[in-house]
Amino acid sequence: MNKYLQDLVKLSKYDQSISMFEPQIENEKAKLATFIETAEAIKSQINGIYLEIDDTKSKRTKNNIHLAELKTKLESVSKKSTEISTEKEMKALQLEEEIAKEQIDFANEEIERLDNLAEAKEEQLKELQATLAEEEESIKEIQVAVDNKIEEINKDRNTVYEDRSTLLEKMDSKILTFYEKIKRWANDTAVVPVKKQSCYGCFMKINDKTYSEVIKSEEIVNCPHCGRILYKEDEEIQEA
Repeated sequence: MNKYLQDLVKLSKYDQSISMFEPQIENEKAKLATFIETAEAIKSQINGIYLEIDDTKSKRTKNNIHLAELKTKLESVSKKSTEISTEKEMKALQLEEEIAKEQIDFANEEIERLDNLAEAKEEQLKELQATLAEEEESIKEIQVAVDNKIEEINKDRNTVYEDRSTLLEKMDSKILTFYEKIKRWANDTAVVPVKKQSCYGCFMKINDKTYSEVIKSEEIVNCPHCGRILYKEDEEIQEA
């Protein structure tokens, strides 16, 4: 293979590798982000339950105050019963007493319901707090694993950068300029292989003459359709 073409293939592969490092890092961060999002969702649930418990306790307090008022009222009705002088007053007082007793029963039932609700919320809160503790422990472990992986990726990236810099120092400036012009629009597909007599940049079939030149690898050959730099794959040599 032509030396200039060899350099271009190497450079293109370095650039492709460099482009893949950032997505790899983002992918590692995404793993951690998933667990953090889950933990935040649990925290939000916990905060919501705290508010519900506070609301339940507030309603219970109001019912207790109301219950005390009703008991005071019932005592007042009981005292009035000794002062009645007519049957009409007696019936009115009995009705008032019945209503007060019904309201007391209802208040007691509501207090019991609120106590049961608060107890259920407290139990739910404990379960969520336990789940959050497990999730936070997992986050710590994953954070370590992700940091180690990112450190490994960065080491690999630095190695590729160093190899790329070494190659650039040796490359012909005109060839490099030629490559950079194509790379401006083709990005990391400025140099692509030929497979099944097709350019693997635009996936168009190349003619026999161009294909023959690519197989020989004596000169730098551009795809007649898209302009990318072409090089041969081992399988193409065997088929030729």
